[in-house]
Amino acid sequence: MKHSNYRLQCRDRELDLTGQAKIMGILNSTPDSFFDGGSLSTGSRTTDIDRAVEKALKMVEEGADIIDIGGESTKPGAPKVDAEEELHRTLPVIRELRRQSDILISIDTYKAVVAEQALLAGAQIINDISGFSFDPNIATVCSRYRAAAVLMHTAGRPGNMKWSHQTQTADTDILDRVKNGLLDCTQNAEQHGICNIILDPGFGFGKSVSENYTLLRHLHDLHVLGRPLLVGLSRKSFLGKALQKHPDQDIPCPEKRLTATIAANAIALTNGANILRVHDIAEATETLAVAASANFS
Repeated sequence: MKHSNYRLQCRDRELDLTGQAKIMGILNSTPDSFFDGGSLSTGSRTTDIDRAVEKALKMVEEGADIIDIGGESTKPGAPKVDAEEELHRTLPVIRELRRQSDILISIDTYKAVVAEQALLAGAQIINDISGFSFDPNIATVCSRYRAAAVLMHTAGRPGNMKWSHQTQTADTDILDRVKNGLLDCTQNAEQHGICNIILDPGFGFGKSVSENYTLLRHLHDLHVLGRPLLVGLSRKSFLGKALQKHPDQDIPCPEKRLTATIAANAIALTNGANILRVHDIAEATETLAVAASANFS
């Protein structure tokens, strides 16, 4: 399924989604990300920044169109990080990456103060897991700087979510709940004069395993909202659940979910995903190339 009418203004740049889908690379500047947390930490502040930027530039080389930089883990049960610490983790990376590259940069935050400082440092997109609901002031910041916005559907805050939520029985109205939630987010953003909006159904955020797969299967239905769709499936626990051979065994860890991620991303592309948010750029680029050759992207 192709959707070829989306062009978004991201401050001084255009994100053209009229052709092939795009890839957003995940750069976690955190010690506790569920997959790559702490992988950039060396104990030396300068070295950590250099390594983060080096990783981002490698992502660009491998085919990333956007680099999404976050300073607070949003995995279920993750503790809150104050704005000062989040800025300490992200701003130097954004500044140095912007100095070395003109790649589109997204700031993964729900805090207005962090979003504003990131935009001043060179970011062009705000990626808010709360859809502008945790900190209402972030919508004003987004509008003021003419940034594009990724608005995600979530059920509760990360600190209140538990891994057990991923195995609950699915509700039959998951599509309606996500549609209505994203519609509310969109209308709120539009009331603030924001029109460059990307929607994220929020895979893995307060949703059961069955609900996640229902969303993946019916992703194309969300295009009724008239906005491009971003999917964040990369190494999520519900993919690991599908790999579990016996109910009494542990779910395969994130390091063992790459193949499942590739499969899920391929399904998402056939169902109308416009942006893939991933840890593994080279593999996503190849997935995208095959999907495009089959006219699914």
